[in-house]
Amino acid sequence: MKKILISGATGLVGKRLSKKLFERGYNVEILVRSKKQNADFKSYIWDYENGYLEEGALEGTFIFIHLAGASISKRWTESYKKEIYDSRIDSAQFIYDKMQEENIHPEAVISSSAVGFYGQLTSEHIFSEDDSPAADFLGNVCENWELKALQFENLGSRVVRIRTSTVLSEKGGALEVLKKPIEFNVGSALGTGKQYFPWIHLDDLVNIYLKAVEDVSMNGAYNASAPDFATNEIFTQKLASHLGKTLFLPNIPNFLIKTILGEMSVLALEGSRISPKKIIDSKFSFAYNNLDKALSDVIN
Repeated sequence: MKKILISGATGLVGKRLSKKLFERGYNVEILVRSKKQNADFKSYIWDYENGYLEEGALEGTFIFIHLAGASISKRWTESYKKEIYDSRIDSAQFIYDKMQEENIHPEAVISSSAVGFYGQLTSEHIFSEDDSPAADFLGNVCENWELKALQFENLGSRVVRIRTSTVLSEKGGALEVLKKPIEFNVGSALGTGKQYFPWIHLDDLVNIYLKAVEDVSMNGAYNASAPDFATNEIFTQKLASHLGKTLFLPNIPNFLIKTILGEMSVLALEGSRISPKKIIDSKFSFAYNNLDKALSDVIN
């Protein structure tokens, strides 16, 4: 069986992806910070901050999938912004250096990235993979994240970067946070509500990763974002409807969100449309290509 090594395999996407890959007959092994009893997959300790990687972790790696990265949904203090950056960039550099040392040459390296690559400014522009990275915090993180991934081309690897939108899932993730105020009858649109809210169903995202594993023609960056463009106001209204709730409060004003969230408020108050044309042109079909269908699945 071909070995697929995954970092960040205990996260929302990693858990589902690991299971799917195993079901398709791959030998899934994972990098972890600490080992658990009765783990589903063979695991290896890694500590990129202190330069430690358990022996045998890289041996026989056919494909490396890099999903590791600290959540961006905690308040962005200067120290936490460093953690967001280091957990993505330094960890990728660490694995690359170790593969060079051990003469490991994966067929492919598939790295998570994010639509934050394009920045958070609300715009009528529809962003494609040809657009340049933004000169803001998330744009800088994503640009350097992808540059570290591209290094693996020096090892002869096919490199795929998956620029991910907000992931909708039945458990955990962003939806868990977004639906709580609505469930308590205090939900409303954020700011103007006109900012776009790029999203993708978890199953579609996992299937994009599966395609990247098996379709050797996939190379470069791909936007993982559903083709149904929705503003924050539309998303909030549809979410309330699927929860059987009615929105009656006015939009939450910008200044209040900025006071509560600080710099992280850009995630709530700004957003643009993201084109999935490239992944669709590669013959990928979204199972959840409209918001109502996705919300119906993850809520019901």
